[in-house]
Amino acid sequence: MNHSLEVDSIILEFGTKRVLQDIYLKNATGEVTGILGRNGCGKTCLMNIIYGELKIIDKSVRVDGKAIFDGYRNPEILKYLPQVHFIPKSLTLKRIFKDFNLSFSRFIEYFPEFEKYHHSKLRKLSSGEKRIVEIYSIVASKTRFCMLDEPFSQVMPVHVESIKSIINKEKENKGIIITDHLYEHIIDVCDQVYVIVNGKTYLTQDKSDLVKLGYISKT
Repeated sequence: MNHSLEVDSIILEFGTKRVLQDIYLKNATGEVTGILGRNGCGKTCLMNIIYGELKIIDKSVRVDGKAIFDGYRNPEILKYLPQVHFIPKSLTLKRIFKDFNLSFSRFIEYFPEFEKYHHSKLRKLSSGEKRIVEIYSIVASKTRFCMLDEPFSQVMPVHVESIKSIINKEKENKGIIITDHLYEHIIDVCDQVYVIVNGKTYLTQDKSDLVKLGYISKT
């Protein structure tokens, strides 16, 4: 079954500074939607608003036309990968994959070097390796939508293509929203890309729009 997620009517202010306004974002099953923007433009704030962790007065987040207010309470609807590590380091990979109801054997098809860690605690892994486990745990788990904050920036380049392959496979079953400073990967893996400029979202058509909106320089 296909599902849709729409976000609009968001106003976010910190003191007298308005960070987000006139926001519109749409994602659906089978799609990867990218969010780009300069540092401090509100990308992570927007994800936290959608997830329900950042409370604001004005927002509308709808799944299949019905409003949701606290996405974090509904993992069957929405899951979120934050920039920081979120899985307890004391857990073994075996326990993590059991808790997320995921197949470890399928995981090592993408990352065979992790087979030796099956019974190891997460704290034994490097920061980049922990990130890979967390990315996979969110992207591959059962949910209607998932959001990924900086999935490419914290892992080795050799693993980026594997992560993109997983995203392309998993979008068959869910909608995926991604933001990352490594915009070339966003352009490559996403079906549509929004850019946040002056608190507003702009749906782009191609790389030339990123130049017009001042996100990247003309080369």
